[in-house]
Amino acid sequence: MATFLKVKNHYGLVRDTYSSAIIREQGSDYDLYMARKRKVEAGKDELRGAIREINNLKKELREIKSLIKEVIIK
Repeated sequence: MATFLKVKNHYGLVRDTYSSAIIREQGSDYDLYMARKRKVEAGKDELRGAIREINNLKKELREIKSLIKEVIIK
């Protein structure tokens, strides 16, 4: 069975005494990274959706404005 020694001055890294390999103490770092990345992407998607909605509202307001101008002219 392998034993591990902490690597000096490197948080989260340990050395396997059997193979001398340096490995991460916790394997969940990648999962945490991917969760943060998905959260950022979701935020970007939400922002894109809000921008799309704002642009649609602008377009509708322009249409309403042009219809009001037509009614005033007549």
